[in-house]
Amino acid sequence: MLPALLTCLIVGITDGDSLTARCEVPRGMQTFKVRLTEIDAPEKAQPFGNRSKQTLSGLCFKKPALLQSQGTDRYGRLLARVECDGVDANASMVVLGMAWVYDEYVTDESLYQYQEDARVERRGLWSRNDPVPPWEWRRGCR
Repeated sequence: MLPALLTCLIVGITDGDSLTARCEVPRGMQTFKVRLTEIDAPEKAQPFGNRSKQTLSGLCFKKPALLQSQGTDRYGRLLARVECDGVDANASMVVLGMAWVYDEYVTDESLYQYQEDARVERRGLWSRNDPVPPWEWRRGCR
């Protein structure tokens, strides 16, 4: 069983809401694929997909992190709220307009205000006239 709070180093960025972390566990070090909870970033082939990945990389890559573990998803990824070098990466991605609040899984209601502020100020993906949420984009690709 994993501790609820893991001390890690971020060693890879997959996209705007997924990363790889090397974490201290009771028996040494372990590498985890991590899905940031409560947000959904544009897919790589979507507008802002690469910028979203670059933004998460700037926030987290090669930085110390605290992961608040919330279980695993169907792909075996660790679901977590991630703090990189003292910065809440999940919230920052929404604040910067690089991810949506993932309505289906959100528990932190403050994320909605961050999203609304980003939308009003046309930050990141909100600079487009009609950004398509990734869950709709994925549905369209199937």
